[in-house]
Amino acid sequence: MDIELRGIAAPDGWPVAGCRCASCNRLRAAGVRHEPVGALIDGVPLEDCSRTDVPGGFDVRGARGGRALVASGPGTRPEPVGGVEYDAVLLDLAGSPEHLGYLRHVGAVSARTEVVAIHVDHRVPSPGELERRMAFWNRPHHGPHRTLLLGGARSGKSAEAELRLAACPDVLYVATGPVRDDDPGWTERVTAHRLRRPAWWRTVETTDLVGVLKRETGAVLVDGIGTWLAAVMDEAAAWDDPSLAQPHLDDLVSAWRGTEARVVAVSDEVGLALVPATASGRAFRDVLGGLNQRLAAESEEAALVVAGRVLELG
Repeated sequence: MDIELRGIAAPDGWPVAGCRCASCNRLRAAGVRHEPVGALIDGVPLEDCSRTDVPGGFDVRGARGGRALVASGPGTRPEPVGGVEYDAVLLDLAGSPEHLGYLRHVGAVSARTEVVAIHVDHRVPSPGELERRMAFWNRPHHGPHRTLLLGGARSGKSAEAELRLAACPDVLYVATGPVRDDDPGWTERVTAHRLRRPAWWRTVETTDLVGVLKRETGAVLVDGIGTWLAAVMDEAAAWDDPSLAQPHLDDLVSAWRGTEARVVAVSDEVGLALVPATASGRAFRDVLGGLNQRLAAESEEAALVVAGRVLELG
């Protein structure tokens, strides 16, 4: 199926006339404008192709017999026809990248399917940011591939980790934090994280991170290394003598190096905060900082997330 794009933007174009948001202003300053969606499929305008309405869009047949699933507008998630593996999908990836993961999960999109972003607008900061995300979403879902995301509290690092794996057909979410049924605030935070994740993702609450890394071969999201370390230091009674935790750290680094998974792990950046007031706090900072360095050295990618902005670390 041959697809020639004439425009990729939402109906109002991008930038949107009169909009003062940063996304539109960036394009306007650069003298760039993206026109509303227009495409030729096998040389035929999209609107003239044979098509069947489906919830959220259209099942389109090309002149050469191929089939495409097309989102009808911003915010729509076209439902695939059962049993069909599409040659191409044209989706609102700026708004719903997880829908691509769903289509892969149900078998409607395979490695042979061409994936195209349409209805793009100021929901994404820039064309460069869309290109960055598309690189993640088109990456093979299996490993080995390791990504370490660092950031402070509420920096957006967990959201960035979820975004990077949003288009995977199956993701194992590893929650390493303790269960706190007696803490309503913590329960509310955990619930918010769960609601943000796609329903078909699997979740496991465990501190056996070494076992997960040795066992899994698909996409794994670890949130996070800091809570895992706290549990390890409790288990090893290492708060007064951090060296007691060292064998556990060595095992984790070895499993990280040898994993077959495509793993994205979140960890706390501890080098930018105030010096902890307690000896145990300083011990945790020092051990986690050293562990972050070791994991980053064994990672294909590492990045720092600050205020939701991502700085890739070379």
